[in-house]
Amino acid sequence: MLLSFYYDLMSQPSRALYIILKISGIRFRDCPVALRNGEHLTEDYKRDINRFQRVPCIIDGDFKLAESVAILRYLSAKGKIPEYLYPKYFIEQARVDEFLEWQHITLRIGCAMYFRRIWLDPLLGREKPSEEKIAKLRDHMEMNLHVVESTWLENKEFLTGNTMTVADIFAACEIEQTRMADYDVRIKYPKIRSWLKRVRAACNPHYDYAHQFVYKISGTAPNSKL
Repeated sequence: MLLSFYYDLMSQPSRALYIILKISGIRFRDCPVALRNGEHLTEDYKRDINRFQRVPCIIDGDFKLAESVAILRYLSAKGKIPEYLYPKYFIEQARVDEFLEWQHITLRIGCAMYFRRIWLDPLLGREKPSEEKIAKLRDHMEMNLHVVESTWLENKEFLTGNTMTVADIFAACEIEQTRMADYDVRIKYPKIRSWLKRVRAACNPHYDYAHQFVYKISGTAPNSKL
C-alpha cells in the first residue's frame, strides 16, 4: 500500500517534506490539501486524516502521523531516507537534529511571522501592521538569519557540514517564504545567497516545482538578479 502524503505547497514544512520524499525516491499517493479553502478544517479531515488539522501529514497503512520532523524520522527508521540526507551515525545525526531543534523556535518562527503579518494577514482582511511593528518583525527575523550566516554557515558549504542534509532543505524552505513578503535575503547575507543556490541545485527539479507558487506570487524567478 502506498504512503498517503497530505500537503500544501504554500506550507514551508510541506515543501521541505515533498522535496525530501522526491529526492529519496519514495513513492506516495499524492493528496494535496488547499489550506486557503479550509479543506483541513472539516470534521472528516480531523477524524480520518489528521487530528490536529494541519499539514503535512501521512497515512502509512493504518498508521497516521503528523509533524514534518516526526515524519522524517519515522521514514528514516524504516530505511526510506538516504543516509546522506539524514545520517544514521549518531554524531552526524545529532548535528542535523541540533539544527532542526534550533530552527523550529528561531529561524522558522522569525521567517513565518514576518511572512504572515506582512503578506498573509492583510490578504485575509486583517489589519496591516504598523511600520514600527514591521521593523520589529524584520529585526527578529534578521537576528536569526545572522546566526545562520555567521554560525551555521561558518566555514562550511552546508549547515551541518560539506554535504547537504535535510537540515538545509527545511531551512531553505523557511527562508524562501519571505520572498512573498517582498524580502530579499540575498541583499544582506552573501553566504546564505550562495548556500541557497547550492541547495536548489542539489534538489532540482523538485526544489523549483515545490516553490512554484512562491516564485509566482512573489514575482521573482529563482535566479533573478539583485
